[in-house]
Amino acid sequence: MDIIKVLENELQIKRSQVEAAVRLIDEGNTIPFIARYRKEATGSLNDEVLRNLDERLKYLRSLEERKAQVIASIRDQEKLTPELEKKINDAATLVAVEDLYLPYRPKRRTRAGIAKEKGLEPLADLIMLQMTKNPALKEAESYIDPEKGVETAEDALNGAKDILAERISETAEYRTYIRNATFKEGSLEAEAKDPKAQSVYEMYYQFSEPLKKVAGHRVLALNRGEKENFCRSVSARRRRRSCAIWKNRLSSATTPTPHRFCGK
Repeated sequence: MDIIKVLENELQIKRSQVEAAVRLIDEGNTIPFIARYRKEATGSLNDEVLRNLDERLKYLRSLEERKAQVIASIRDQEKLTPELEKKINDAATLVAVEDLYLPYRPKRRTRAGIAKEKGLEPLADLIMLQMTKNPALKEAESYIDPEKGVETAEDALNGAKDILAERISETAEYRTYIRNATFKEGSLEAEAKDPKAQSVYEMYYQFSEPLKKVAGHRVLALNRGEKENFCRSVSARRRRRSCAIWKNRLSSATTPTPHRFCGK
C-alpha cells in the first residue's frame, strides 16, 4: 500500500504536503507545532487536517504491520495462496484483515473440531455442496460410529452442522455481509435488569432504535448502564430474513434442500 497516496486521496491535499507532514511527524514534532510554525513546509495545513492525517497515518501503518504478521503466520502454516495473499494486501481495514485471518488463527478445541475428529467433515461437505438427492438425515446414517461417539444419525448431522456453522462464521465474505446488513437493517435494543430500580438509565429500560440512527452518546450511556448493572443491550436483526438470505446464498437452485438449518 502506498500510504502517502492513500492520505493524499483521503484528505484531498497534495502529495508534497503529505510527505512534508509525515516527515515532520516522524521527526517528533507535535501537531500544534507543525500547524503553527511549519506552514511553509506543509503548505499551510491547518490543525484539523494535520490531526486527521496523523490519526490515519498511525492506523494505516498499523494496518500494514498487521498484514505482514498475518501473511507470515499463514505462510508458516503452509496455507498461504497467491489469491489469499492478494486479498490480505488489498484489505482496507484491520477488521477485513482479521476476517481473512480468522480461519487460520490458532484456536481452542471447538465443537466443530471435535466433529472433524469424528470423521464428519465429509458429511458437512456433502451438505454444503448439496450433492445429494437424499435427506441429510438419511445421508448421516452412514456416519454412525459408536466407537467415535457418533451414536445416531442425529449425532452425525449435529456434528456436521457444527462444522458448517464454524466454516460460515469464519468466511470473510459472510462476516462482512452480515456486519453491513446488521448495521443497515438491525436495531439496538435494551431492557432493564430490574424494571423497578431507579436510575439515570430509566429511558433505556424499554429502548429500541435502528442501529444506523443511534447517536454516539446513547451507545456510551448504554455501555455505562450495562457496566453498572441497570440494563442490558443487544443489536438485533430480523432472524427470519437472515435465514432466507443465507438459504439463497448457500443453496443451489437445483437441489431438493435436504436439511433446514434455521429453526422454525
